[in-house]
Amino acid sequence: MLTIKKVHWQAMRQDVIDKNPEEACGILAGWNAKSQMLYIVTNELHSPIRFRMSPEEQLAALMDIDECGFEMLAIYHSHPAGPARPSPTDVAEFAYPGVLYLIWVNVSGLWDCFGYEIENGSFRPVRFNVLESE
Repeated sequence: MLTIKKVHWQAMRQDVIDKNPEEACGILAGWNAKSQMLYIVTNELHSPIRFRMSPEEQLAALMDIDECGFEMLAIYHSHPAGPARPSPTDVAEFAYPGVLYLIWVNVSGLWDCFGYEIENGSFRPVRFNVLESE
């Protein structure tokens, strides 16, 4: 089960708040299913309904992940107007088997996050933990 450090959780939440109404996006990396690094990446589409990570920033993050000996654990992005699950486009464009998908949504005025595993054109919810102390 993925464990997310509280500092990373808070940084993702702040990113989605700051980027709203555009979709925010980024990468969570670490080892042994525990986050060690968060990479906030620019959504080059600047869209409220789609995201595409800046190729330069994504490549820099992936290179850093490799150099640090981390694994890509999750990709996050926001759905400012919902839904709280992967869209058909999210599922069709997902390219990292074994990497979790974290979707941030605004639920009754508060941002929350839901985890999914995407495989073979479908998705299923997954649980994760937020580590309250380091």
